[in-house]
Amino acid sequence: MFNDGLSLGLLLLSLVFTRVLAENGNDFYIVFLRDQTTSERPTLVETHLNILSSLKGSEDAAAEALAYSYTKSFNAFAAKLSEDEGTKLSSMDKVASVFQNRYRKLHTTRSWDFLRLTQQSKRNLEVESDIIVGMLDSGISPDSESFNDQGFGPPPKKWKGSCPKAANFSGCNNKLIGAKYYKIDKQPDPNDILSPVDMQGHGTHTSSTAAGSAVKRASLFGIGEGTARGAVPSARVAMYKVCWGSGGCADMDLLAAFDDAIHDGVDVISLSLGGYTGRYNEDVISIGAFRASSKGILTVASAGNSGPDQGSVTNHAPWILTVAASGIDRQFRSRVLLGNGATLSGIGISPIEPKQDLYPLASGADVASDSRNKEAARSCYDDSMDPKKVKGKIIYCFEGTGRADSIIKGLGGIGAIIEGDSFSDTGFVYMAPATVVNSTVGNTIEHYMNSTKKPSAVVHKTEEFKISAPVVASFSSRGPNPGSQHLLKPDITAPGIDILAAYTPLRTITGRDGDKLYSKFSVLSGTSMSCPHVSGAAAYVKSFHPDWSPAAIKSAILTTARPMSTRVDKDAEFAYGTGQVYPNRAINPGLVYDMDDMSYIQFLCHENYSGSAIGTLTGRGTVDCSKLAPASPEDALNYPTMQLALKTDQEATVAVFQRTVTNVGPPGSVYNATIQAPKGVVITVKPTKLSFSEALQKKSFKVVVTAKPMSNRRAIASGLLTWESTDIRVRSPIVVFNPYATQDRNSEINDHLRTSVCRQPPPAAATELSPTHTMFILHSPVVRALSSPGHLKVSSVRRRL
Repeated sequence: MFNDGLSLGLLLLSLVFTRVLAENGNDFYIVFLRDQTTSERPTLVETHLNILSSLKGSEDAAAEALAYSYTKSFNAFAAKLSEDEGTKLSSMDKVASVFQNRYRKLHTTRSWDFLRLTQQSKRNLEVESDIIVGMLDSGISPDSESFNDQGFGPPPKKWKGSCPKAANFSGCNNKLIGAKYYKIDKQPDPNDILSPVDMQGHGTHTSSTAAGSAVKRASLFGIGEGTARGAVPSARVAMYKVCWGSGGCADMDLLAAFDDAIHDGVDVISLSLGGYTGRYNEDVISIGAFRASSKGILTVASAGNSGPDQGSVTNHAPWILTVAASGIDRQFRSRVLLGNGATLSGIGISPIEPKQDLYPLASGADVASDSRNKEAARSCYDDSMDPKKVKGKIIYCFEGTGRADSIIKGLGGIGAIIEGDSFSDTGFVYMAPATVVNSTVGNTIEHYMNSTKKPSAVVHKTEEFKISAPVVASFSSRGPNPGSQHLLKPDITAPGIDILAAYTPLRTITGRDGDKLYSKFSVLSGTSMSCPHVSGAAAYVKSFHPDWSPAAIKSAILTTARPMSTRVDKDAEFAYGTGQVYPNRAINPGLVYDMDDMSYIQFLCHENYSGSAIGTLTGRGTVDCSKLAPASPEDALNYPTMQLALKTDQEATVAVFQRTVTNVGPPGSVYNATIQAPKGVVITVKPTKLSFSEALQKKSFKVVVTAKPMSNRRAIASGLLTWESTDIRVRSPIVVFNPYATQDRNSEINDHLRTSVCRQPPPAAATELSPTHTMFILHSPVVRALSSPGHLKVSSVRRRL
């Protein structure tokens, strides 16, 4: 998410922790056993200790090494081991897989109205109040008005979770029904509290976006004022704190949280974090989401903030609903008034109105501490400017750091005008009057400064402006799916730019030194913010269809999405999936593409996963793929979308997709197929008409795609299959892409970023954070801008998105 703060010191702390483990020759490893039968906890813990005892040579050493025993939805454990011990364990007959613990990063007033899910929308309140949304995040602020339980009855009878007493945590209620925290070493975190309480603001923000109670007149110092609410205000929230201020989000903790959430009885799991893009059987989010799906729980996760690079999407397993970020029809801008009367505008959230009409204006280079620092001062970097020259002025920073406002304020300055074209669609929250202007506006300001002896300016408090929407955010991670060329990811997009939602009272609005501004609500951006919009939409659909499978709910959301334009988003479906989420339509999708565990197992076999690897994912033991015929020749899935990677750049590629739809509309429904095929692609469907005599009846059809070679300058071609009845349209994008073109595309992006990037401060731990900036890859573009394109790998840290 975006909102710069936390210092580079957190990164150094993490690296020191990692180095200490390395020097000791030990690290944490996660071990899955072949027998995934879960039984009484004491029995499984004893099994785990016995395995470690045989490895370590004593029961005491085994007990000391064991960090977690996962016993509810998994038969696995985490332990501190040397690399040699990890290798020995992996060779044991009882052991299915061993992999090193990783760290992830953490990747709304107007937004729900923009999605047309208004306060007057149809609701099924009785069932909605039984829906439980499980949030795996940075904690929660229990006293926030967004989690007020006025009018709520006791928790649903299915709820098995708890809310243990913890430091600085006032406890749960009938809205916030569960809150736990998970931390590897139980050691104090210098930037957090060993408690479910949220010190970062991220978890509070995402939870209130998904399922917060309605709060009137919510705003950030008057900015964005309206009624803040979640998609399902009557639903319950359970928080599983897995992300920490300086420690990131450890895989071991994530797996423990999944284990509890599945057991506790949540209906939807929401994760605004990520970071790993490897094999599904080595990814705890993928494993946890599969086990959740097996128990009827849909996992919704953020796509990441590494856009616009192609192939950067995370959380890309087919049993996960992967969410990109887009904008809504408002933007926060600040007016810049120059001394000559010219009025300009920039992007950003500046919550304080200046005390006087104009202030002296100077460039960073003109206030350099000495000639050697002139270039650094031009961008307003730390320790490059003279406090005497800065005092009382607004400083113009060319391609400046996103922390320019706090740096300049610390030197006695008034504020900053920062020039930079990169990420011009996303506003950062500032602690002093500041804004980001594009190069055109920047040229106007520079011309004025060079033609005036005593230039002056003022940056006014931020206002709302109407804009065209939706458009995918520049930072939102793109496809194609790095895990499988046969599967379109991301799945869908939702609002993730400048989202107003509840915030923690324990952190200032920027989280930076010198900031004294606190607010009950704040504005954040990132796929961290878009994810809970879809988690809330999934809970909304489930409140009308409590018996639907996770795949059916996902299908309903995908096939009813609002179409988006390839003219605006040239990455097309690689940017936005099926389009923007449209919750009202999703409760009546007409047809759904349903799947179960066996569907995914067939897919994994098709993707050449070993029987043992599939067993780790599914908990069903080793799978014999030779006995399973794929459901669809091309992709072995009954997915709501279809994707074809060209197999050669010399001749046409032909692919056959087999699909089955279930009628969730009334008996007698009839659907006719319409096809939109891009140039160079021929698409046929057989049959072209589906007639259903009964509800829940299934019908199969076949789609044949023939695609000519594409130019290496053309990465993606977009087609569409639509099943239409009288009043329902079931949309399934058909994507053809040229895998030979993506490298050229990324080279273009990298060149652009190198020349035009608006350099941002190293948030939390210079890892890819989301709305905030902690070590969790909370998905946000801040670090994306400051580092090279792609994920900044710091000890495989998970990010908040």
